[in-house]
Amino acid sequence: MSDAKLYLFPVPLSADTVQRVLPAYNTEILREIKYFIVENVRSARRFLKQCDKGIEIDSLTFFTLNEQTKREELPEMVKPLDEGKSMGVISEAGCPAIADPGADVVAIAQRKGIEVVPLVGPSSILMSLMGSGFNGQSFAFNGYLPIEKGARGVKLKELERRILRERQTQIFIETPYRNNKLIAELCATLPGNMLLCVASDITGERQTIKTRKLSAWAKAKYDYDKIPTIFLLFSE
Repeated sequence: MSDAKLYLFPVPLSADTVQRVLPAYNTEILREIKYFIVENVRSARRFLKQCDKGIEIDSLTFFTLNEQTKREELPEMVKPLDEGKSMGVISEAGCPAIADPGADVVAIAQRKGIEVVPLVGPSSILMSLMGSGFNGQSFAFNGYLPIEKGARGVKLKELERRILRERQTQIFIETPYRNNKLIAELCATLPGNMLLCVASDITGERQTIKTRKLSAWAKAKYDYDKIPTIFLLFSE
């Protein structure tokens, strides 16, 4: 069996926090990898330089994996693994393969019997759940809610039923410039006694994690405009 491994490298959620949120062990492995599958080459190069300025970026090979990547392109990306060379997967932020296209490459490695090594790093989904006070035994990440108003209303009612029936925490995200509008919409659509946790700028200088009833959010002053934010719903 090949000695090649597929390493999954987490990336900081906020600028200039590499040394604070990532273990030195990650950088030790980064120095040894010559082939990377990344969501964005420019940001990946910047991340590598933040980890170690001594890394020779121009000696590395990058393959781009994002929403535009076609499935038939994936086998070509993992050829170094087939040749016995380890590779790394780098997301834009957070943990690769969690709400991220990197999962497709991991699936290929698993089918080929190649060892997959997830490394320690920040996940906004898990960190927001940790700080919310909600059920951490049963939870679901729903990604983005539907944009169309009718479909979004239906989805919110579905989440409400799952919370009440299964006692399951419901987690989702929004385009940052719509954060404030989403909170107002949640207040107008769901029962006032339902709990909403807003976890914003996780690990960053502006980090806040606030849990309130929707009736309290409706009266509160806040501004999460253009700040990466996670939303969690639950009920007492």
